[in-house]
Amino acid sequence: MRKPGRHFLQIPGPSTVPDRVLRAIDHPTMDHRSPEFGDLGRRAIDGMKTIFGTEADVIIYPASGTGAWEAAMVNTMSPGDAVLMCETGHFAWLWQRLARRLGLAPQVIGTDWRQGADVAAIENHLRADSGHEIKAVCVVHNETSTGAVSDVAAVRAAIDAAGHPALLMVDTISSLGSVAYHHDDWGVDVTIGGSQKGLMLPPGLSFNAVSAKARSASSQAELPRSFWDWGEMIAANKTGYFPYTPATNLLYGLVEALDMLHEEGLQAVFARHERHGEATRRAVEAWGLEVLCRVPEHRSPVLTAVMTPEGHSADALRRIIHEELNMSLGNGLGQLQDRVFRIGHLGDFNDLMLMGTLSGIEMGLARAGVPHSKGGAQAALDFLATARADGRQDRAA
Repeated sequence: MRKPGRHFLQIPGPSTVPDRVLRAIDHPTMDHRSPEFGDLGRRAIDGMKTIFGTEADVIIYPASGTGAWEAAMVNTMSPGDAVLMCETGHFAWLWQRLARRLGLAPQVIGTDWRQGADVAAIENHLRADSGHEIKAVCVVHNETSTGAVSDVAAVRAAIDAAGHPALLMVDTISSLGSVAYHHDDWGVDVTIGGSQKGLMLPPGLSFNAVSAKARSASSQAELPRSFWDWGEMIAANKTGYFPYTPATNLLYGLVEALDMLHEEGLQAVFARHERHGEATRRAVEAWGLEVLCRVPEHRSPVLTAVMTPEGHSADALRRIIHEELNMSLGNGLGQLQDRVFRIGHLGDFNDLMLMGTLSGIEMGLARAGVPHSKGGAQAALDFLATARADGRQDRAA
């Protein structure tokens, strides 16, 4: 049966692709060896440097974010190398699993999946590694499964305080283009990104931003690599080209998305996401439900993971909302399966879209018989009505 109106895609990515980006992707395919393509490639690579906050090399792969994880590892590590990883959620766990499959030896700092990376534990672990066996510290900036943000600058400070030479690798797949990020200023060695969330593209592009220290490590790394090799990519990228066939039409879309982000202004983009995160959390609080991330300063502006009351199925709630209200919410992953639903509020998204989302959830809670108080959508509306464009509330509020 046809469902009238547009579908509300409120998962934490892939996010809705704006019409401008869809129209750009719809351009006729270009000769990827032509002078025009070299110009397009340079625009894409140079534009991504502004999003990462870097002057270093940025590499674009025709792959999902998982490919960019693998590229980061195989270009810097050798078989048996130890890597320190903080398990902040399902995607941190998947990265850990990938490292093991590549023949690395992850040392894992566990959490309860309700907070960002444990910076003190990272520093203590590195101080105990007097032989410097650990070659990299790997952190997920915005953990998509839990809605918790890790303090990357604090992790760098912890590495420096321990006097440890480990590389710092950061997954920004669900934060890049939505949350302020500074590859150079925060001393990150490899930043990993993906196209389908804050960059407002379909899945299919992934990224590595690579420091000089990481490039140096790559010259000594012994894990096998071919498709993922940084050296061939960087050499070809100097003139805007790629050593193999690139995702030409997605690059059209990437350049358009970068234009959109810069037209709005990156600081305005970040403030918009902060405002929507705060409005969503106020709705959850008014409903009497619990935000999964229990540390307020770690709560994500990109998504909000919400715990369902004991004895109530998050998946049943999501199913009712999907079937009856034509809206998709994110499911619980790993140990959170059927315990949480995730509200995506990222990408090409505005106040009215958020209010439609929260109103739909409030209707869904009632239809699913989930215990809650009324007025969550109104609480968000009250906040948005008085919140300034820079994310702060007016003093009269």
